[in-house]
This record gives sequence, structure tokens and C-alpha cells, in this order.
Amino acid sequence: MSFINSKNLFDFFASKGAVKQFYKMLAENDNSKQQIYLGGSFSVLHQLPFGNITEFPDNQVPNFKADIELYWVNDQGETERAPGAQLILYPKYPEVRLSGFLKGCRTAPSENMKPVPKEQRKTNNAKDGRILFFAVTNDRKLYAYLAKKDSAISKKILAGLHTKDLPVLNEFFIDQNTQSAKDMLLSNLAALVRKDRITSCRMFQDGHIRPYTAVNAGGYTMEAFFGIIPNGTAEPDFKGWELKAYSGSAITLMTPEPDKGLYKEIKAKEFAVKYGHAKEGYISYFTGPFRCGEYHEKTGLTMILKGYDYKKKAITDPSGGIQLIDNNNNIAAVWSFSLLLKHWCKKHAHTCYVKYKKEKEEDTVFYKYLSPVLLGEGTNFELFLSALYDGKIIYDPGISVKITETGRAKLKARSQFRISVKNLSVLYESFQSLEV
Repeated sequence: MSFINSKNLFDFFASKGAVKQFYKMLAENDNSKQQIYLGGSFSVLHQLPFGNITEFPDNQVPNFKADIELYWVNDQGETERAPGAQLILYPKYPEVRLSGFLKGCRTAPSENMKPVPKEQRKTNNAKDGRILFFAVTNDRKLYAYLAKKDSAISKKILAGLHTKDLPVLNEFFIDQNTQSAKDMLLSNLAALVRKDRITSCRMFQDGHIRPYTAVNAGGYTMEAFFGIIPNGTAEPDFKGWELKAYSGSAITLMTPEPDKGLYKEIKAKEFAVKYGHAKEGYISYFTGPFRCGEYHEKTGLTMILKGYDYKKKAITDPSGGIQLIDNNNNIAAVWSFSLLLKHWCKKHAHTCYVKYKKEKEEDTVFYKYLSPVLLGEGTNFELFLSALYDGKIIYDPGISVKITETGRAKLKARSQFRISVKNLSVLYESFQSLEV
């Protein structure tokens, strides 16, 4: 087997189940010693199928590291996992690099990834002719193939660089097939808003659509129209786009539970009893909203961003995060940066917001979806933290403990971060209101 052009290679990737394909021009600094530079912000994480993120605040250069399942492809079409591969996220700069990608992998292109001695460098860290191809599969594998300098495939790519065939995104050149996702999205949205109204429903795991009338049915009904089976994972819904249906003036961005602090130790029920307030029918009710830097009188807690420099728009301490603290600076709850990064960067690169109206006739509920739709493209974690610091994103929990008819204490935990629709644009590099 021999890969003579990008289509030939992308077809091979497709045979492996690839749903997204792209490539990056390498420079002399992209090598096994200095790592491979992937992008100058954490937004590159939206392109890659990473796993758990761990903070390393005590390193010489404090950083985060993320698991990644990387497989090298050679010219014979053989694949082998690189078990030492990982992403390193440097908040100081910020930037993301690929590290450990040769270790323990015989198929890896070791000879062409050696560091170049300073006295032998020729390009002054300009692109040196090597091209690194990537493909992402639905089961979150990342395939990689290195086209050598002066190889047939690299010559073809270099010859076409001045055309407009492949748009550029964060040092990556995205395959054209990926770009059609937005057109497909808009076409489906146009069909959705043309519908007079849709009976409340949900697509279940067996692929069948059945009636569904819970309070979150507005979103499920829209997903069913798109052929989406809800899976409960923090992944985009439709070809890289997250779909969000809303009816009011605020949007729920994500709902992670705290992963550190007293909340983690005593769990939600005891936390609500300790910091919540009395309410008719409830033992205790813990509610917000909380805004960064503001004292919340009912709970006696203040929400702060620990380890974030607002002026530099950068994380200064990877072990920090969002904290709820009491008047004595005791930490009641923490959402670590590593937890928030994982949630934000897996789901919200491209998001479509669709407003709906709910109607009811006798026992049947209907939804009507409205134009214009709101499209946000190109977000990053720094924008999220900046909006949180500015008070545009709020923590709006609803954690309650009530006595049931059988006399048991029943917990209902809801931990959510929200933003008003009018402020959504601050989260994206590009934000549009489109009639469809």
C-alpha cells in the first residue's frame, strides 16, 4: 500500500471509521524532544478526542496533561497504538503540544521525528515539508500518519496550499467533507422551523421515536427530528455541532458536580442541609444564583475563581478552579480547572441555539421551533472563564432535600452554570443570528 494523495489517505482513514480528518504542516521544532505544537490556545482541544485531564501545578512549567488514544499508520497500512502519547496543556502561554508519541510504538515514524541539531537547522522553524495527518473516529481514537518531506503526498499538498480548497483552523487544514456539516445543519434547521408544530417525543436507544412529556422534552423533541439518540455523554450532537433548545431568557451551559471541597466529602444531601435554607415542604433547599466575587447572603458563601488572572486572561495555577468559600475562607465546593476543561472542550466548539414555544391541547404537548437560530463558532476555555469572572455566567443550583410520603429524606441535585441569551456572543469568536 502507498498513499499518493490526501484523498487516498483519507479513504483509508474512512475505512477505520473516521468522522473527522485534518492535517498540519510541521516545522523543525516539531520533534520527539520538543514535542509537536498543536495550537496557541486550548481551543485545539475541540478537535481532538482526549480523555481524563490531570493537573501538574508543581512542574517547572505548571501544566495539565490529557490522555489520548493515538495510533500510528505506516505506508503499509499497518496501525499500532502509541501507549505513551498524551497532550500537554500549558496555561502560561497558553498552548497545547503532543508528547510521548513515539514511545513503545514500532510503527511510529521515529527516524523522521528526530530533533534537528541547532547547527544543522535550515528553515529557522518555518515549515520544513513534513505533513502530519490526523483522523478522529466515533469511538474517540486518533489515527496519525506522517508524510515525509518530498514524498508524493506532501508535494501534492504543498502544491495546492495557495488554493482555497481547504480552510485553515488553528494550524489545522480541515478536510472539505467536514465543512459541509454546517450546510447540513442549516438545511435541517430550515425543515424544522417550517414544521407547524411537532408532538412532544424522544428517540430511544432502539432507534424508535415515542411520546415523551417530561420538562426537558423541548430539547429531546428537536433531537428526535435530527435523528439523535440521547446518550448522556458530553459530546456534540450533530456532526460536531451541539444543539440546544431553549424557551426562556437563559441557557444552561453545563451541569458538572463539584469534584473537590466539602461537597465532595459529605455529598450533596449533607451539603444542602449545611448551607441551604428552610422552605415549605423541604428540609433544606440550596439555591443561587452565585456570581463571581459576590457574597450570597442566604448561603453565606462567595464564589471565586482561584488561580485565574483576569488581566492576562490566563490560568496561573492549574490546581485552582471555581470555589465556593465561607466567611472564614473554608472551601465548601470546588470545580477544578481540569474538570471544567474536560466538560467545556468536549462539547461546545460549535453550538446552535433554537428557541421554541410549547403548546398543549388536552393531554398532548406540542413544540414549535422558531427562526432566527443562533450559531456560535470557535469558543475556548479562556472565554468561558472571562465570562464567569465578569458575572455573565452564573452558578444557579437547585439542590433540595424533602420528606416523602413514606417519611424518607429525598435528594434532588441540580448543579448548573447558566448564561443569558443576550450574553451568548461573549463565548464565541463568531456569533450569528440567522433566519432559516
